[in-house]
Amino acid sequence: MTAQLVALCFDANDPLRLSRFWAGVLGWELADDPHDGITLLPSDDTGFRIRCLPTQEKKTGQNQMHFDLTSTSLEDQRQTVAKALELGARHIDIGQRPEEDHVVLADPEGNEFCVIGPDNKFLADCGFVGALACDGSQEVGYFWSEALGWPLVWDQDQETAIRSPHGGPKITWGGPPVAPKTGKNRLHFDLAPSPQGDQQAEVDRLVSLGATRIDVGPREVGRVMMADPDGNEFCVLASR
Repeated sequence: MTAQLVALCFDANDPLRLSRFWAGVLGWELADDPHDGITLLPSDDTGFRIRCLPTQEKKTGQNQMHFDLTSTSLEDQRQTVAKALELGARHIDIGQRPEEDHVVLADPEGNEFCVIGPDNKFLADCGFVGALACDGSQEVGYFWSEALGWPLVWDQDQETAIRSPHGGPKITWGGPPVAPKTGKNRLHFDLAPSPQGDQQAEVDRLVSLGATRIDVGPREVGRVMMADPDGNEFCVLASR
């Protein structure tokens, strides 16, 4: 049994504005959400949705994960950056060096993302959403490989990466040093049990792999809040 990655969720002070930004950058469609948030449906092989969920909490500190968007040429990279800026992004400095070929931006709510140059070999066979790049340990990379049933496609010097057998973006973890966690993450995964499984069995399996159940206050009915071995929150949804 493995879990299915259903969505990447953003906590958003203005879910509509944030969802329109990412829909414009990625070329995805907005869809009705049965809950309070707004859902974006992928128009490519990404394999999971984006959900923007309402919150009153303001962003503090750098996110634990961010998108790496790919480019086919320098002109393509410039066009992606220009489109993002037109939609409400801004340039930010997170310590990148001048010689690095990626452009670091923040969306309208300050969530970091990168537009990668065309010569990046690691993401060469990925689509426009090349990777979800995460701050995390080797252990957490192994955990998510087992949780999702996605094979490791990189495991060197405590850096790990996994990718769905069906393609789509990679999920990467940069290894030590891992920044200390200072509060609830702005982004988290929504998982669903496999078609043959149920929610409680999936929760028990994830606990056996190293996850923990957590209580973060009021939550939607049918969602179990958990944390991976690095303490990053995620949700397990009720069986569909």
